[in-house]
Amino acid sequence: MSSPQSGNRRWNPQMIRGGASQGADRTMRVAILLSLYNGEAYLNAQLDSILAQSHADWVLYWRDDGSSDASRVIMLSFAAHRGHGRCVEITSLPGANGVGASYLHLLESIPETPFVAFADQDDVWHPKKLEWAVGWLRAQPPQVPALYCARQYLTDSALNVFKKSERLHRQPCFGAALTQNIATGHTAVINAATCHLMQGTVPPSNTLHDWWAYLLTMAAGGRIFFDDRCVSYYRQHSCNTVGAKHSKLKRGFYAIKRGPCAFMAVFESNVQRLLSYPNMLTPDSRALLEDLSQARTIKARFKLIWKRPELQRQTFSETAVFRLWYLLATRCH
Repeated sequence: MSSPQSGNRRWNPQMIRGGASQGADRTMRVAILLSLYNGEAYLNAQLDSILAQSHADWVLYWRDDGSSDASRVIMLSFAAHRGHGRCVEITSLPGANGVGASYLHLLESIPETPFVAFADQDDVWHPKKLEWAVGWLRAQPPQVPALYCARQYLTDSALNVFKKSERLHRQPCFGAALTQNIATGHTAVINAATCHLMQGTVPPSNTLHDWWAYLLTMAAGGRIFFDDRCVSYYRQHSCNTVGAKHSKLKRGFYAIKRGPCAFMAVFESNVQRLLSYPNMLTPDSRALLEDLSQARTIKARFKLIWKRPELQRQTFSETAVFRLWYLLATRCH
Protein backbone atom coordinates (compact mmCIF):
# COMPACT_ATOMS: atom_id res chain seq x y z
CA MET A 1 0.00 0.00 0.00
CA SER A 2 1.39 3.41 -0.87
CA SER A 3 1.85 5.86 1.98
CA PRO A 4 -0.22 9.05 1.96
CA GLN A 5 1.91 12.19 1.89
CA SER A 6 -0.68 14.95 1.76
CA GLY A 7 -4.24 15.83 2.65
CA ASN A 8 -5.68 14.54 -0.64
CA ARG A 9 -4.65 10.95 0.09
CA ARG A 10 -6.66 8.61 2.26
CA TRP A 11 -6.26 5.19 3.78
CA ASN A 12 -7.67 2.42 1.63
CA PRO A 13 -8.10 -1.04 3.19
CA GLN A 14 -6.61 -4.09 1.51
CA MET A 15 -7.92 -7.29 3.06
CA ILE A 16 -5.52 -10.15 3.73
CA ARG A 17 -7.18 -13.53 4.20
CA GLY A 18 -6.04 -15.96 6.85
CA GLY A 19 -6.27 -16.44 10.55
CA ALA A 20 -4.61 -17.51 13.76
CA SER A 21 -5.14 -21.23 14.04
CA GLN A 22 -5.67 -22.31 17.62
CA GLY A 23 -3.36 -25.27 17.03
CA ALA A 24 -0.59 -23.24 15.41
CA ASP A 25 2.85 -22.45 16.81
CA ARG A 26 2.20 -19.47 19.08
CA THR A 27 5.72 -18.05 19.19
CA MET A 28 4.57 -15.29 16.80
CA ARG A 29 1.16 -14.68 18.41
CA VAL A 30 0.12 -11.09 19.12
CA ALA A 31 -2.62 -10.32 21.65
CA ILE A 32 -4.35 -7.14 20.46
CA LEU A 33 -6.09 -5.23 23.25
CA LEU A 34 -9.03 -2.97 22.42
CA SER A 35 -11.13 -0.97 24.87
CA LEU A 36 -14.38 0.52 23.55
CA TYR A 37 -16.39 3.54 24.56
CA ASN A 38 -19.01 4.90 22.15
CA GLY A 39 -16.81 4.16 19.16
CA GLU A 40 -19.37 3.03 16.58
CA ALA A 41 -18.53 5.81 14.09
CA TYR A 42 -14.99 4.59 13.39
CA LEU A 43 -14.77 1.09 14.82
CA ASN A 44 -15.29 -0.88 11.60
CA ALA A 45 -12.38 0.91 9.90
CA GLN A 46 -10.07 -0.11 12.75
CA LEU A 47 -11.29 -3.71 12.55
CA ASP A 48 -10.75 -3.69 8.77
CA SER A 49 -7.16 -2.57 9.28
CA ILE A 50 -6.53 -5.32 11.85
CA LEU A 51 -7.84 -7.91 9.39
CA ALA A 52 -5.54 -6.38 6.74
CA GLN A 53 -2.35 -7.05 8.72
CA SER A 54 0.41 -8.87 6.87
CA HIS A 55 1.25 -10.52 10.22
CA ALA A 56 -1.90 -12.60 10.56
CA ASP A 57 -1.15 -14.48 13.80
CA TRP A 58 -3.18 -12.42 16.26
CA VAL A 59 -6.10 -12.69 18.68
CA LEU A 60 -8.19 -9.64 19.55
CA TYR A 61 -9.19 -9.24 23.22
CA TRP A 62 -11.71 -6.49 23.89
CA ARG A 63 -14.04 -5.05 26.46
CA ASP A 64 -16.73 -2.39 26.38
CA ASP A 65 -16.28 0.39 28.93
CA GLY A 66 -19.94 1.36 29.29
CA SER A 67 -20.87 2.43 25.75
CA SER A 68 -24.37 3.71 25.06
CA ASP A 69 -24.08 3.26 21.28
CA ALA A 70 -23.72 0.20 19.04
CA SER A 71 -20.02 -0.45 19.76
CA ARG A 72 -20.59 -3.75 21.53
CA VAL A 73 -23.08 -4.91 18.87
CA ILE A 74 -20.48 -4.21 16.17
CA MET A 75 -17.87 -6.21 18.07
CA LEU A 76 -20.20 -9.15 18.67
CA SER A 77 -21.00 -9.23 14.96
CA PHE A 78 -17.29 -9.09 14.14
CA ALA A 79 -16.60 -11.97 16.54
CA ALA A 80 -19.36 -14.06 14.95
CA HIS A 81 -18.30 -13.43 11.35
CA ARG A 82 -15.07 -11.77 10.10
CA GLY A 83 -13.20 -12.27 13.37
CA HIS A 84 -14.59 -15.70 14.21
CA GLY A 85 -12.22 -17.76 16.33
CA ARG A 86 -9.82 -14.92 17.04
CA CYS A 87 -11.93 -12.36 18.93
CA VAL A 88 -12.49 -12.68 22.70
CA GLU A 89 -14.69 -10.43 24.84
CA ILE A 90 -13.47 -9.78 28.39
CA THR A 91 -16.49 -9.28 30.67
CA SER A 92 -14.90 -9.66 34.12
CA LEU A 93 -14.84 -5.89 34.76
CA PRO A 94 -18.35 -4.49 34.26
CA GLY A 95 -19.28 -0.86 33.74
CA ALA A 96 -17.26 2.24 32.93
CA ASN A 97 -13.79 2.34 34.47
CA GLY A 98 -11.86 4.77 32.26
CA VAL A 99 -9.45 4.11 29.44
CA GLY A 100 -6.35 3.43 31.56
CA ALA A 101 -8.02 1.00 33.93
CA SER A 102 -9.77 -0.71 31.03
CA TYR A 103 -6.54 -1.47 29.19
CA LEU A 104 -4.76 -2.60 32.33
CA HIS A 105 -7.62 -4.99 33.06
CA LEU A 106 -7.35 -6.39 29.55
CA LEU A 107 -3.64 -6.87 30.14
CA GLU A 108 -4.38 -8.82 33.33
CA SER A 109 -6.98 -10.99 31.60
CA ILE A 110 -5.13 -12.38 28.59
CA PRO A 111 -3.29 -15.72 28.44
CA GLU A 112 0.50 -15.90 28.17
CA THR A 113 1.37 -14.40 24.79
CA PRO A 114 4.75 -13.46 23.24
CA PHE A 115 3.61 -9.99 22.13
CA VAL A 116 0.87 -7.52 23.07
CA ALA A 117 -0.39 -4.61 20.94
CA PHE A 118 -2.64 -1.77 22.08
CA ALA A 119 -5.38 -0.66 19.66
CA ASP A 120 -7.66 2.39 19.74
CA GLN A 121 -11.23 2.22 18.48
CA ASP A 122 -10.98 5.21 16.14
CA ASP A 123 -7.57 4.80 14.47
CA VAL A 124 -6.41 2.72 11.52
CA TRP A 125 -3.26 0.58 11.24
CA HIS A 126 -0.81 0.37 8.37
CA PRO A 127 -0.94 -3.21 6.98
CA LYS A 128 2.65 -3.90 8.08
CA LYS A 129 2.39 -2.47 11.59
CA LEU A 130 2.44 -5.83 13.40
CA GLU A 131 5.01 -7.26 10.99
CA TRP A 132 7.42 -4.41 11.67
CA ALA A 133 6.86 -4.50 15.42
CA VAL A 134 7.21 -8.27 15.78
CA GLY A 135 10.29 -8.23 13.56
CA TRP A 136 12.10 -5.91 15.98
CA LEU A 137 10.76 -7.49 19.16
CA ARG A 138 11.78 -11.00 18.10
CA ALA A 139 15.37 -9.78 17.72
CA GLN A 140 15.49 -8.79 21.42
CA PRO A 141 16.38 -11.23 24.22
CA PRO A 142 12.99 -12.55 25.43
CA GLN A 143 13.88 -11.99 29.10
CA VAL A 144 14.58 -8.26 28.51
CA PRO A 145 11.56 -5.90 28.61
CA ALA A 146 11.06 -4.35 25.18
CA LEU A 147 8.65 -1.86 23.65
CA TYR A 148 8.13 -0.92 20.02
CA CYS A 149 6.43 2.36 19.08
CA ALA A 150 6.39 4.60 16.04
CA ARG A 151 5.30 7.71 14.20
CA GLN A 152 1.78 8.17 12.85
CA TYR A 153 -0.02 9.91 10.02
CA LEU A 154 -2.14 12.64 11.61
CA THR A 155 -5.54 12.82 9.91
CA ASP A 156 -8.87 14.53 10.19
CA SER A 157 -11.97 12.55 11.16
CA ALA A 158 -12.36 11.32 7.56
CA LEU A 159 -8.76 9.97 7.47
CA ASN A 160 -7.44 12.75 5.23
CA VAL A 161 -3.74 13.01 6.11
CA PHE A 162 -2.43 16.49 6.89
CA LYS A 163 1.03 15.65 8.29
CA LYS A 164 3.22 13.08 9.98
CA SER A 165 3.80 13.11 13.71
CA GLU A 166 7.13 14.37 15.02
CA ARG A 167 10.37 12.49 14.47
CA LEU A 168 12.42 11.32 17.42
CA HIS A 169 15.11 13.94 18.06
CA ARG A 170 16.83 12.29 21.02
CA GLN A 171 17.27 8.65 21.93
CA PRO A 172 15.01 7.51 24.78
CA CYS A 173 16.30 6.76 28.26
CA PHE A 174 14.73 6.47 31.69
CA GLY A 175 15.26 10.11 32.66
CA ALA A 176 13.66 11.29 29.42
CA ALA A 177 10.77 8.84 29.92
CA LEU A 178 9.93 10.58 33.19
CA THR A 179 9.54 13.94 31.44
CA GLN A 180 7.62 12.92 28.30
CA ASN A 181 5.81 9.98 26.74
CA ILE A 182 6.92 9.10 23.21
CA ALA A 183 5.09 5.74 23.05
CA THR A 184 1.72 6.67 21.55
CA GLY A 185 -0.63 3.89 22.65
CA HIS A 186 -2.02 2.71 19.33
CA THR A 187 1.51 2.32 17.91
CA ALA A 188 2.86 0.43 20.94
CA VAL A 189 3.63 -3.28 20.89
CA ILE A 190 5.36 -4.91 23.88
CA ASN A 191 6.96 -8.27 24.55
CA ALA A 192 6.00 -10.70 27.31
CA ALA A 193 8.69 -9.34 29.66
CA THR A 194 7.18 -5.84 29.62
CA CYS A 195 3.70 -7.36 29.90
CA HIS A 196 4.81 -9.17 33.07
CA LEU A 197 6.21 -5.91 34.47
CA MET A 198 2.87 -4.18 33.96
CA GLN A 199 0.69 -6.95 35.35
CA GLY A 200 -0.08 -6.40 39.01
CA THR A 201 0.98 -2.74 38.99
CA VAL A 202 -1.23 0.32 39.30
CA PRO A 203 -0.09 3.54 37.60
CA PRO A 204 -1.06 6.97 38.95
CA SER A 205 -4.54 8.08 37.94
CA ASN A 206 -3.32 10.56 35.29
CA THR A 207 -0.85 8.18 33.64
CA LEU A 208 -2.29 6.04 30.83
CA HIS A 209 -1.21 2.49 29.95
CA ASP A 210 1.13 3.53 27.11
CA TRP A 211 3.26 5.90 29.20
CA TRP A 212 3.22 3.38 32.05
CA ALA A 213 4.54 0.66 29.72
CA TYR A 214 7.30 3.02 28.55
CA LEU A 215 8.22 4.03 32.11
CA LEU A 216 8.37 0.47 33.43
CA THR A 217 10.37 -0.77 30.44
CA MET A 218 12.97 1.97 30.86
CA ALA A 219 13.04 1.75 34.68
CA ALA A 220 13.78 -1.97 34.45
CA GLY A 221 16.67 -1.46 32.03
CA GLY A 222 14.67 -2.61 29.01
CA ARG A 223 14.83 -1.59 25.38
CA ILE A 224 12.68 0.69 23.27
CA PHE A 225 12.60 1.18 19.53
CA PHE A 226 10.95 4.22 17.97
CA ASP A 227 10.23 3.44 14.32
CA ASP A 228 10.56 6.42 11.98
CA ARG A 229 7.96 4.82 9.70
CA CYS A 230 4.33 5.80 10.23
CA VAL A 231 2.41 2.74 11.39
CA SER A 232 -1.06 4.16 11.90
CA TYR A 233 -3.55 6.81 10.86
CA TYR A 234 -4.34 8.90 13.94
CA ARG A 235 -7.71 10.61 13.71
CA GLN A 236 -7.86 14.06 15.29
CA HIS A 237 -11.42 14.79 16.39
CA SER A 238 -13.36 16.22 19.30
CA CYS A 239 -13.68 12.89 21.13
CA ASN A 240 -9.98 11.99 21.36
CA THR A 241 -8.94 10.94 24.87
CA VAL A 242 -5.47 12.25 24.04
CA GLY A 243 -4.83 14.08 20.78
CA ALA A 244 -1.76 15.30 18.95
CA LYS A 245 -1.39 19.07 18.77
CA HIS A 246 -0.96 20.12 15.15
CA SER A 247 1.99 22.48 15.60
CA LYS A 248 4.80 23.36 17.97
CA LEU A 249 3.08 26.72 18.54
CA LYS A 250 -0.13 25.01 19.66
CA ARG A 251 1.78 22.55 21.85
CA GLY A 252 3.58 25.48 23.44
CA PHE A 253 0.30 27.33 24.03
CA TYR A 254 -1.32 24.33 25.71
CA ALA A 255 1.79 23.75 27.80
CA ILE A 256 1.75 27.33 29.07
CA LYS A 257 -1.99 27.14 29.68
CA ARG A 258 -1.56 23.92 31.69
CA GLY A 259 1.13 25.50 33.86
CA PRO A 260 3.85 23.91 36.00
CA CYS A 261 1.75 22.63 38.87
CA ALA A 262 -0.48 20.31 36.83
CA PHE A 263 2.42 18.91 34.84
CA MET A 264 4.69 18.43 37.85
CA ALA A 265 1.90 16.75 39.81
CA VAL A 266 1.89 14.00 37.15
CA PHE A 267 5.70 13.91 37.07
CA GLU A 268 6.01 13.53 40.82
CA SER A 269 3.22 10.98 41.08
CA ASN A 270 5.06 8.83 38.52
CA VAL A 271 8.26 9.12 40.55
CA GLN A 272 6.57 8.05 43.77
CA ARG A 273 4.61 5.20 42.17
CA LEU A 274 7.72 3.78 40.51
CA LEU A 275 9.54 3.92 43.84
CA SER A 276 6.79 1.71 45.27
CA TYR A 277 8.01 -1.10 42.98
CA PRO A 278 11.70 -1.25 43.98
CA ASN A 279 12.24 -4.81 42.78
CA MET A 280 11.54 -3.72 39.20
CA LEU A 281 14.14 -0.95 39.15
CA THR A 282 17.75 -1.00 38.04
CA PRO A 283 20.17 0.55 40.60
CA ASP A 284 20.59 3.66 38.44
CA SER A 285 16.82 4.06 37.95
CA ARG A 286 16.24 3.76 41.67
CA ALA A 287 19.02 6.27 42.44
CA LEU A 288 17.49 8.81 40.03
CA LEU A 289 14.01 8.36 41.49
CA GLU A 290 15.33 8.76 45.04
CA ASP A 291 17.22 11.92 44.05
CA LEU A 292 14.06 13.33 42.48
CA SER A 293 11.99 12.40 45.52
CA GLN A 294 14.37 14.16 47.90
CA ALA A 295 14.97 17.34 45.88
CA ARG A 296 12.40 19.74 47.31
CA THR A 297 14.12 23.15 47.13
CA ILE A 298 15.04 25.23 44.09
CA LYS A 299 18.73 24.86 45.00
CA ALA A 300 18.50 21.06 45.28
CA ARG A 301 16.59 20.81 42.01
CA PHE A 302 19.04 23.04 40.18
CA LYS A 303 21.89 20.78 41.32
CA LEU A 304 19.96 17.70 40.21
CA ILE A 305 19.29 19.11 36.73
CA TRP A 306 23.03 19.78 36.41
CA LYS A 307 23.89 16.28 37.70
CA ARG A 308 21.27 14.49 35.57
CA PRO A 309 21.26 15.96 32.04
CA GLU A 310 19.14 12.99 30.87
CA LEU A 311 16.14 14.74 32.44
CA GLN A 312 15.22 16.27 29.11
CA ARG A 313 12.46 16.25 26.54
CA GLN A 314 12.67 15.77 22.78
CA THR A 315 13.54 19.34 21.76
CA PHE A 316 15.63 22.12 23.26
CA SER A 317 12.61 24.38 23.84
CA GLU A 318 10.58 21.59 25.47
CA THR A 319 13.52 20.76 27.72
CA ALA A 320 13.89 24.42 28.70
CA VAL A 321 10.20 24.59 29.66
CA PHE A 322 10.43 21.34 31.64
CA ARG A 323 13.48 22.50 33.60
CA LEU A 324 11.90 25.86 34.34
CA TRP A 325 8.73 24.16 35.54
CA TYR A 326 10.72 21.67 37.60
CA LEU A 327 12.31 24.58 39.45
CA LEU A 328 9.11 26.64 39.79
CA ALA A 329 7.04 23.69 40.97
CA THR A 330 8.58 24.00 44.43
CA ARG A 331 5.98 26.74 44.89
CA CYS A 332 3.11 24.37 44.09
CA HIS A 333 3.43 22.47 47.38
